Amino acid sequence: MKRRNFLKKASVSCAGVVASSAIGSCNLSTSEKSIVFSNLKQVTRPIVIATWRVAKATEKAWEILQNNGTALDAVEQGCRVEEADVKNQSVGKGGLPDRDGNVTLDACIMDKFGNYGAVTAVQNITHVISVARKVMEETPHVILTGEGAKKFALSKGFKEEDLLTESSKKAWLKWKETSLYKPIINIENHDTIGMLAIDKKGDISGACTTSGLSYKMAGRVGDSAIIGSGLFIDNEIGGATATGMGEEVLKTVGSFLIVELMRQGKSPQKACEEAVKRVVKKSGERYKNFQVGFIALNKAGETGAYCIHEWFNYQVYAKGENKNYKSNYYNKPKN
Repeated sequence: MKRRNFLKKASVSCAGVVASSAIGSCNLSTSEKSIVFSNLKQVTRPIVIATWRVAKATEKAWEILQNNGTALDAVEQGCRVEEADVKNQSVGKGGLPDRDGNVTLDACIMDKFGNYGAVTAVQNITHVISVARKVMEETPHVILTGEGAKKFALSKGFKEEDLLTESSKKAWLKWKETSLYKPIINIENHDTIGMLAIDKKGDISGACTTSGLSYKMAGRVGDSAIIGSGLFIDNEIGGATATGMGEEVLKTVGSFLIVELMRQGKSPQKACEEAVKRVVKKSGERYKNFQVGFIALNKAGETGAYCIHEWFNYQVYAKGENKNYKSNYYNKPKN
């Protein structure tokens, strides 16, 4: 798959924050929260940032923001673009299936109030990001899974359709010849689209949707639909989202970690770097065999991105320009 090519410091005093090993609970007052961004010369908004080369998705989100739409509408509609693109074999219709040949989708969404909705292991429904929003807004729950999520989606008028395209079926049948499971960094077995946005009012929302690990065991769920791992939003601070090997992101609750680091005063870039280093430290030598990447956005519209291995890229639409950037990365040759 071609697209695989991944605040001045606040004076915060909170018992329970251990800088080098853990993130504690910091209940900042309104005045303390404002300190985090008080020294910035300007605020950039609206703005959209998303994982990978997804120019059409960020274009759709930007269009909504320019028309005074909400960040929540922007990230939902942006993600729907990728879910409908059958050439994208890692999201929505056309996604690569599990070992049994079934395409199963995971998604989650968060709004400016910190509300959250998610679905996991959903079959035969393309726009699971919109189902996740319905879970958030129209149920007393935050996660629905499998057949229950599908039944809910159908009750809300979503269309049932076969998600396994001929192209993805051929790839699966080819894989079955050996049934060898060996993820290839940035290339083959995992990905997602994670999107963050700030609207003209300064409110932040985020969304994440994926078909998950290709040829995974039936029932496998990664980080993308799990709050704090694949996505986390705090409208007073910022947001973050992840891509790559979900199992490793789950172990570090990476997106929540990034937002908490930004709460302490780190820039989005430095927070992403710290989160990646945390993944590397916890995985030992195994990090050489998988990719994890993060993007982040703070309340001022500053962005950051970092990954383990080279070639993770990300899309930013800001100030009228829709650009793709290559992320900086951890695993560089040692001199």
